[in-house]
Amino acid sequence: MWRPYLTLPRSAASALRAPLQLLSLALLPPLLLLVLVEHCGAQQTSSPFPDSTYPNASDPRAVEGARSNQTSPPFYPSPWGTGDADWAEAYDKARAFVAQMTLLEKVNITTGVGWQQERCVGQTGAVERLGFRSLCLQDSPLGLRYTDYNSVFPAGITVAATFDRGLMYHRGYAMGAYVLTGIGMAETIRGIQDAGVIACAKHYIANEQEHFRQKLESLAFSGAVDEALSSNVDDVTMHELYLWPFADAVRAGVGSIMCSYQQVNNSYGCQNSYTLNYLLKRELGFQGFVLSDWQAQHAGVATALAGLDMSMPGDTFFGTGVSFWGESLTLAVINGSVPMWRVDDMATRIVAAWYKVGRDRATRPINFSSWTSDTFGYEHFLVKGGYAQVNEHVDVRDEHAALIREIAARGTVLLKNTNGTLPLKKPRSVGIFGSDAAENPQGENGCDDRGCDEGTLGQGWGSGTANYPYLITPLTALQNQAVADGSVVQAVTDDYAYARANAVARQASVALVFVYANSGEGYISVEGNQGDRNNLTLWHDGDALIRNVSSACNNTVVVIHSVGPVLLDSFVNNPNVTAIVWAGLPGQESGNSITDVLYGRVNPGGKSPFTWGSTRQDYGTDLLYESNGPVPQQDFTEGVFIDYRIFDKNNLKPVYEFGFGLSYTTFEYSDLVVTETDAGPYVPAVGLTPPAPATQNVSMDPGDYGFPANFSAVPRYIYPYINQTGADDSPGSEDDPNIPEGGRDSSPQPIPPAGGAPGGNPQLYDVLYQVRATITNTGDVGGEEVPQLYISHGGPDDPKVVLRNFQRLSIAPGSSATFTADITRRDLSNWDTSQQNWAISDYPKTVYVGGSSRDLPLSGQLA
Repeated sequence: MWRPYLTLPRSAASALRAPLQLLSLALLPPLLLLVLVEHCGAQQTSSPFPDSTYPNASDPRAVEGARSNQTSPPFYPSPWGTGDADWAEAYDKARAFVAQMTLLEKVNITTGVGWQQERCVGQTGAVERLGFRSLCLQDSPLGLRYTDYNSVFPAGITVAATFDRGLMYHRGYAMGAYVLTGIGMAETIRGIQDAGVIACAKHYIANEQEHFRQKLESLAFSGAVDEALSSNVDDVTMHELYLWPFADAVRAGVGSIMCSYQQVNNSYGCQNSYTLNYLLKRELGFQGFVLSDWQAQHAGVATALAGLDMSMPGDTFFGTGVSFWGESLTLAVINGSVPMWRVDDMATRIVAAWYKVGRDRATRPINFSSWTSDTFGYEHFLVKGGYAQVNEHVDVRDEHAALIREIAARGTVLLKNTNGTLPLKKPRSVGIFGSDAAENPQGENGCDDRGCDEGTLGQGWGSGTANYPYLITPLTALQNQAVADGSVVQAVTDDYAYARANAVARQASVALVFVYANSGEGYISVEGNQGDRNNLTLWHDGDALIRNVSSACNNTVVVIHSVGPVLLDSFVNNPNVTAIVWAGLPGQESGNSITDVLYGRVNPGGKSPFTWGSTRQDYGTDLLYESNGPVPQQDFTEGVFIDYRIFDKNNLKPVYEFGFGLSYTTFEYSDLVVTETDAGPYVPAVGLTPPAPATQNVSMDPGDYGFPANFSAVPRYIYPYINQTGADDSPGSEDDPNIPEGGRDSSPQPIPPAGGAPGGNPQLYDVLYQVRATITNTGDVGGEEVPQLYISHGGPDDPKVVLRNFQRLSIAPGSSATFTADITRRDLSNWDTSQQNWAISDYPKTVYVGGSSRDLPLSGQLA
């Protein structure tokens, strides 16, 4: 998810197309996920209008397939789940369960009950007759939203910087244990689902900016448009970049995937039959369910046939009580617009995901309300109905604090360290500067969804945030350290109190300057930043604060909390700035984790999950801030050349490259050994799927689907029952010419050559080469190094190198460790548009191993 990192998107699978938007959950191969540029002298420069790709950034292969107003090809029917791979047991149980359900019950679990009509942000109907509780869907990329006594973990971009598979898994498991709702994405999914929670990968697909993502939201912030923005992506880029992490997610067994707000090749993400039916469900073999983002559904029958399985939050607009599904879906089935097998498949996918994570064995009641912190309140908050106890204030924090502190510290990246400035060793006097070191005057949770610009930055803003149970600020932790060391400590946390800051800095042995840059979701604008950042500069004129302090103290350490890269040129070469540390978005243990690193209790081993450029233009692409038509068109003409790939292509020297990070010790690489395996040839998948499972006969009489006698309906609640007064207004008929060709076809379907199993053709994951190398700690202290494996595909249109593997190693001083990694067939392949399959080209392939994308001392040719 890369557009310039001006945004901290909610997406777990973003490829970081540009640095103004940065992904929020995963560590993805293109980034490394989920998760972001500007000239120093032009702080409010917008993207080039009407284009958003800078000169020398376009990929000729991508231009023809990334054109404004291009269309997405139709693909029908929607593939039915087959229970492949480790889904088999869950599908057997789900099919038996769904066979007992009525049509109304099936519709009930596919449709949300409406905004604020139950306790969760999204909640399906239940099947009480069979003991199936309604599913609670709650935002939780770094902690459970709208709750108390919860934990706030580091954001995905910080987890990405750890390059540590184990920490990614343990973070996912810890969050999953209390939620019940590339590589890092897969590990997070495994952790969440092993804790008994259905994970949700999002946002599918090419969701790269907040501007123009929704029509009505754009009216409020960006200006009127006829429809949401269209991300226009060619076939190669789709497969080699944006679809890549979702393939990892599907292979990891993710239970659900959320489709995005914007359009993809001018078809809305939640009714795009090509991206949902073909790419996701047919080619990748996704067995779970697709749910809409909240209000991202724009039609009824069309979305069902295009592959959507669950409508969230159920109503067309928040609080209206009107739904594209609910009773409309019931009608669509009985009049033949939507075949019964399609609704059976929706229900089976949902129930199979429920079985897969073991919810049938350990069901817990919903014990919180998203809409009030009070113990007692309304069950149906929207309409003030059903007063009861709605919050049990269950403490689910467990021992998370230690894990949170560890992740944040190990995700901290040391960018500069002149003459061993760090770690600090009981400095006589410490000066602390910047509002980013201190607390929000309104309190840790003083701004709804963290939508303000006050105090230290521990998370971005928007629906992906959580309430802090507490927030240890850097100021608090550093004061505690100073007291323990007998140091004098003074702080100036007003970013603009230059005279006082200068006076305190003159007295300090070391000056610690805390600066930041924030972003979030598009429904909130903070200091004129509508979700996406307006620029890549530090907020609150952080550069001026650094200049002021460093002019008075020749031992100034800069600590950056940010959602992605910022421009460093104004101070990176200042000799008085002796160290620079990127601390990401660290969560509730922020102060403790950064103090651990600054004072050497943790030797920094984090690696930058993005490139630090000198100018905004260096990144090649940008956001679209001004609409270029009634339907904004975002042409992804840069193709796969994002982040370090565009720097390599244009021979640009970054300030700090992707994968870079210093340590308090040093490492040496040696003894590369590459061993070829006997994997055999790649065989395209062939054959046909089974037919759609047989369905039960149901009544076609609308009169059989009315509200039960003496039923007390909650106003504006979404039910599957048909309102008999409107039963004649059915959405279509069996011979409706508007039904797409093949939309109701239940016959066996061809298996695409790149398909055949969850994640794609299983042979793509065959190991072709095994790599090992020796990493030696040549310093005086123990430390952790992240050897990174890059592949050169060798072609004239390929990136110079692409990250394909990594491993974090802990090595004692004077000792060595062995780095081991596999290279799969998929790692070496390119997408062949003519064959619609992966293929290894005839160009020479080279493997590189080193400490960053630009520091690759070891290399070997692959046969």
